[in-house]
Amino acid sequence: MTFQELQKSLKILGLNDLVTLKQIKNRHRELVKRHHPDSGGDPDCEQIQLINAAYRILSDYLASYRFSFSEDEFYSQNPEERLRRQFMDDALWGGGRELRKKY
Repeated sequence: MTFQELQKSLKILGLNDLVTLKQIKNRHRELVKRHHPDSGGDPDCEQIQLINAAYRILSDYLASYRFSFSEDEFYSQNPEERLRRQFMDDALWGGGRELRKKY
């Protein structure tokens, strides 16, 4: 698989560069339903083949993807937690030492 194939697959499914697995699955399901001959709409077998091929490329990429559980990656994925951790001791933000001692 090349990067261009990965980008083309995202384009076929109409997805951005930053998506969740759930969004990929939902979009695939939505497009297949739209173009499937049993849906009552305009059946497009060639389009379904493109959609399924794009989904397979993305699925293969995700199956071999190395997930990062590092602290830096966690905070980049959860910016509100990074801010909470950064300011949890700041009394102005409501997390002064007095409040923590009560709990």
